[in-house]
Amino acid sequence: MGGAALLAKTRDWGHVIGKRIIRDVFSDNGILLVPISSIITREQIMILEKHGIELTAQDVVSIGPYSENESFVHTQIINDTVTEISRLFEGIRTTKEVPIAELRRSVIPIVQEIASKETPLIGLFASLQAKDDYIYRHHIAVGIYACLIGGWMGLDRQEQLQLTTAALLHDIGKMLIPEELLQKPGKLTAEEYAIMKSHTVLGYELLKKTVGVTHRQALVALQHHERMDGGGYPLGLTHDKIERFSRITSVADRFHAMTSRRAYQDPLPFYEVLFQIEKDSFGELDPVITRLFVEKMMNALIGRSVLLTDGREGVVLMVQAQNLGQPLIQAEDRFIDLSREPAIRIEQIL
Repeated sequence: MGGAALLAKTRDWGHVIGKRIIRDVFSDNGILLVPISSIITREQIMILEKHGIELTAQDVVSIGPYSENESFVHTQIINDTVTEISRLFEGIRTTKEVPIAELRRSVIPIVQEIASKETPLIGLFASLQAKDDYIYRHHIAVGIYACLIGGWMGLDRQEQLQLTTAALLHDIGKMLIPEELLQKPGKLTAEEYAIMKSHTVLGYELLKKTVGVTHRQALVALQHHERMDGGGYPLGLTHDKIERFSRITSVADRFHAMTSRRAYQDPLPFYEVLFQIEKDSFGELDPVITRLFVEKMMNALIGRSVLLTDGREGVVLMVQAQNLGQPLIQAEDRFIDLSREPAIRIEQIL
């Protein structure tokens, strides 16, 4: 397809950087310039510009903060565990009972094992990013993230087990919400949103009557949408009135939601995820827990290749404690201090 065949041109090609193209792009004389499924970089944009071709939002799709080329040693185990938890949780819709014994036997040990291994953190995050299976992969991801945070906070083995179980079950009330509502692609009506919010209370009531689940764990299902500033639901609790396990789970829940494809939202680019979670630490999320999570994530980027919003590729050299989200990058023979160039940000981790 040539320049004339494309839709209206976009003035800012930065909107397509880091996204996957959904069609082959040919020059006017039939030479393939960019093959379908390529991740758009600055170099490709420059090639297209030489041929008078610009891409539109209709030519690309977002793949979120991680490159789809990322592989992780436990990816298949994670996928198998998602399949298992979907089987177990689907049964809750009819039985109205939580299969806690089966979860402890076939799911929770795997979640803890994955979180406890010395594995590349970014590879783990990429493997947990939900594409078309958000409802079930989300439970596994939040369980793993919460377990990681608990370990970083120095919780003992028993507390980590309790936290992991609680985080894995945090959204269990959604199994009692109509599935068509969970999968609705558009914005919820006020009535639908009220039903959706009820998953916190439904989950709490479900876990309260489950033998082997503590009240502290049930509180995570009730409180994981509470916010430090009192703006959450269902009770509008603030600060220390929110259980610590709930505050940890809230950070894990928010992060995974932003990095995954959901029925109504594409995953956000890395800089937007980072901006939003840091912003939320000033009022909504526990600031100590959030900073610890961001610090671990950013330090895991040292030595990693990244795609910048201006289309260049670079390597993260150093993370600065005072500006965690704006590290020092080496792009070819140039050093870029993102704290001094706020217009340039990290689009995607390669």
